[in-house]
Amino acid sequence: MEFGIPELEFVSLKIFDVLGNEVSILVNENKPAGRYEVTFNGTGLPSGIYYYKLTSGNYSYTRKMMLIK
Repeated sequence: MEFGIPELEFVSLKIFDVLGNEVSILVNENKPAGRYEVTFNGTGLPSGIYYYKLTSGNYSYTRKMMLIK
């Protein structure tokens, strides 16, 4: 997953299952401006639909992804 931020901000990137349970936290810290790439390792999770939520400053979005093993 890739994302960019325009200035120093607190960034949170979390993975949730279809029931809304948080299954992984990929980023949860202050980040300086720039582009970032984060790798999600689904080891230990079953194949299926998951959601990731990126929050940075006043910006937030949630997207669906499929984990296939």
